[in-house]
Amino acid sequence: MKEKHAVKPATPFEASPDLLRTLEAGLKAALRGEVRFDAGSKALYSSDASNYRQVPIGVVVPADIDDLATALAVCHQHDVPFLTRGGGTSQSGQCVNVAVVADASKYVNRVLSIDADARTAFVEPGVICDTLRDAANAHGLTFGPDPATHSRCTLGGMIANNSCGAHSVMAGKTVENTEALEVVTYDGARFWVGSTSDDELAEIIEQGGRRGEIYRALRDLRDRYADAIRREFPNIRRRVSGFNLDQLLPENGFNVARALVGTEGTCAITLRAKMRLVHSPAHRVLAIVGFADIYLAADAVPHFERFGPIAIEGLDRNIIRGLQARNLKADEIAMLPEGDAWVVLEFGADDAVEALERARAAQAYFNAGKAGVETSCAVVEAKADQQRVWSIRETGASAVALSIDPSRPDPVVGWEDAAVDPMRLGDYLRAFQALVDRYGYQTSLYGHFGDGCVHARITFDLQNAQGVSTWRGFLREAAQLVVDFGGSLSGEHGDGQAKAEFLPVMYSTDIIRAMEDFKAIWDPKNRMNPGKVVHPYRADENLRMGPAYKPVTLTTKLTFNSREGNGLQRAMERCIGMGKCRSLDGATMCPSFRATREERQSTRGRAHLFWEMMQGDVIKDGWKSREVKEALDTCLACKGCKSDCPTHTDMASYKAEFLSQFYEHHKQPRQAFFMGRIGAWAPLASRFPALTNLLTSAPVVGSISKWAAGVANKRRLPVFAKETYRASAVRRHRANTHGKRIILWVDTFNDHFTPDVAHAAAKVLYALGYDVVLPKKRLCCGRPLYDYGLLDEARALLQQAVTELADDIRAGVPIVGLEPGCLSVFKDELLKQLPDDALAARLSQQTHLFSDFIADADFDWPLLDANVLVHGHCHQKALFGMKRETALLDKLGVRWKLADTGCCGMAGSFGFNAEHYDLSMKIAGQKLLPMVRAAEADTLIVTNGFSCREQIEHGAGRHTLHIAQLALRALESGMRHAPASSASTATLDA
Repeated sequence: MKEKHAVKPATPFEASPDLLRTLEAGLKAALRGEVRFDAGSKALYSSDASNYRQVPIGVVVPADIDDLATALAVCHQHDVPFLTRGGGTSQSGQCVNVAVVADASKYVNRVLSIDADARTAFVEPGVICDTLRDAANAHGLTFGPDPATHSRCTLGGMIANNSCGAHSVMAGKTVENTEALEVVTYDGARFWVGSTSDDELAEIIEQGGRRGEIYRALRDLRDRYADAIRREFPNIRRRVSGFNLDQLLPENGFNVARALVGTEGTCAITLRAKMRLVHSPAHRVLAIVGFADIYLAADAVPHFERFGPIAIEGLDRNIIRGLQARNLKADEIAMLPEGDAWVVLEFGADDAVEALERARAAQAYFNAGKAGVETSCAVVEAKADQQRVWSIRETGASAVALSIDPSRPDPVVGWEDAAVDPMRLGDYLRAFQALVDRYGYQTSLYGHFGDGCVHARITFDLQNAQGVSTWRGFLREAAQLVVDFGGSLSGEHGDGQAKAEFLPVMYSTDIIRAMEDFKAIWDPKNRMNPGKVVHPYRADENLRMGPAYKPVTLTTKLTFNSREGNGLQRAMERCIGMGKCRSLDGATMCPSFRATREERQSTRGRAHLFWEMMQGDVIKDGWKSREVKEALDTCLACKGCKSDCPTHTDMASYKAEFLSQFYEHHKQPRQAFFMGRIGAWAPLASRFPALTNLLTSAPVVGSISKWAAGVANKRRLPVFAKETYRASAVRRHRANTHGKRIILWVDTFNDHFTPDVAHAAAKVLYALGYDVVLPKKRLCCGRPLYDYGLLDEARALLQQAVTELADDIRAGVPIVGLEPGCLSVFKDELLKQLPDDALAARLSQQTHLFSDFIADADFDWPLLDANVLVHGHCHQKALFGMKRETALLDKLGVRWKLADTGCCGMAGSFGFNAEHYDLSMKIAGQKLLPMVRAAEADTLIVTNGFSCREQIEHGAGRHTLHIAQLALRALESGMRHAPASSASTATLDA
């Protein structure tokens, strides 16, 4: 073991109340952006994706790079610590501190320019990695480093961490892709840094000033420690631990920008960056190789490299088995070849045939056993299928982040990303697994095999003192093991607090002192992200869920049970901070964040506030918390997070529970009586539809009615039909005595406002040979009640439904519904409301969405000649999926496109609310409305959600159809082209 260096222990900054008031006032006076010293903001930024938690002094959201520099200047004036944070996805604790935290991701997030010829881009620090990649892709280029968090991590964070990713075998780490940085120091010096020739260095030093002083000191540091740096820095692809002092060496061009990469905000702030871009192969193909175990897979790295792949990613059995135990990603796992460990090889070329040939060559090689062990190999060509395979690698570990074995702690990131020479990877993994086994832990192994960097989620027990002590022993042995293999403690996620304490195991006293000197040159007062990398906190300090973690048992109205454990606190532990909810594109989650880029309006932000509420340290008033209420106010309860979040954080349910508790102590908003209880008053109003419509839509009276109900004046309230579906169906129904009995669940909206949808569904079901009946009594699922926390009323309605339908439930009669939001109640809330009711469980299983039900029917559909644009309702996507809906579209013969439109922004009553109207329209205006407006005039717009149809017709002026109406068109079209029997005609006319 290398000589230990006595480091000065870190101590958290303490600010007096007077200093806090003066600092807040100074920041508000100087900044054009936002200054937040409230408890909610502090709680939001106290955690990231690591094991650590530190409550910040306050939060600033700068308006631009000058505002960011000004914020730092004010903090310097008051001598308080400062930390700039990007996407908050760091896993080593470098993203939290007792400091003023600046969030650059909301406003300071532009790609400033791209020079395609020079293959460079100028960016601001808050720009998301995928945003830069998308901009570069227009020129056939890409930004090479692409961590699994590429959809939400920022360039500033990547520069701070020296991030890598799956394609680092093609393009290297962030340090190799950084050309120049504009930085500002704690004491206000602002200048560009980059590669520096000897003449330039001499000129800068001669010019003097703070910049010259820094360069002189850096030159002297280089000269003093050059031999030690050359001798000690591991010559491996993924040396991320410690500062990049080697970039100051003459042979590396005295590159000050690259020396600052990986300093984790401890030295200076990046204001702008000039980044290198690389060629992006136009066509990509995957070859997936299966092995008997992960060690044999790691041994095969030389065999992989001979084919020149642009990515080499390994994955062991534990993540796959964990996903299978949770019934997750079955279709994706089915794409993997035989084996208990897998390596994904990606091949790229500008010619599709060439890319495929490379993958086929690898497949033939491995299937022939030429790697020396038994292997199997599958090739994946389709882009959509490739993305599904990558989703296992990018989200699989997060999806199994909670243990389903109550005797085991959750796997966490306490030793996550060590790296060795790829040629030694197999032997290292065997030794590492032996160490894990000796300590009695369990782990999953996966990562960047082409670079020798392995991620490991390990079942450390951090919630008691003995477990923490054992963990510390493991960390020291693990550090020594990786050093014995000539590796780096961190190969991607940086040192932060998690690894920094053990850097003296990897480096000598001289190198540790050189790193301390490097920081002191830039930040002599130790105010930039103090306690991280150098002069660090211990690894076991500031633990978010350490021995001081408070288990809380709360009495809730909804039941929160899962394979991973029961109770609301356990549910909150699902959020591990990886921040997929901050993605700006793809799927649904999280619509409010996409429109605002506000952390408190992301699923993660809301989950962190819930967690803090239960701990009671920063947010102290529990269920009465205004901070939590304000964050949840903009949650659309779209359920996108229930399916899109890798950990299935279910914010819609948490919101309903919180509101039910909050309104025990506060007055209900008026919208609760109008929109929340619409299922109660709509049957009364429908008796006098003309009068009701007059009161809600007449120029003056309608405006007054909307104001009284809290509805946005710009909204057109739905018009009551002249006759409800139920009234007309009861009057007109003729039983199909030869058909199988099904119950058509007609919700409040399709019953009272759009009965034509229900009529279309009934006609289709009759045509398919079913005997369609309604419940004997009018029943309601209570969906709108959840938006206002009216859980007791909602439970009573569900109990009534179960009681009334008991005989049919026992008889196995299917319940077929039209409105995804209402049907989702039976799949989700019903089981939380009546968890011990066997009939309720059977009702949930027997409930079907209309499109899913008829898609499975054995029926020879006539073909419909039509172009169809489909917008999926959020609840449908989250709980039912769109696979069977698109299968039905195929059966109908239409030319369809499933729009990647996210949430429509209406979300039940959300978009009707006057306070939410602007946000609702902003969400719709991001993708949905432009796509609908751009559709050809003869394109049919299909969506099953009543609120979705309202939003589209309001915002785009396009008529919409429910898929039941589309199916009826197909049937009627078929009848026009072929003589119909009297029986079929009678069926459609029923």
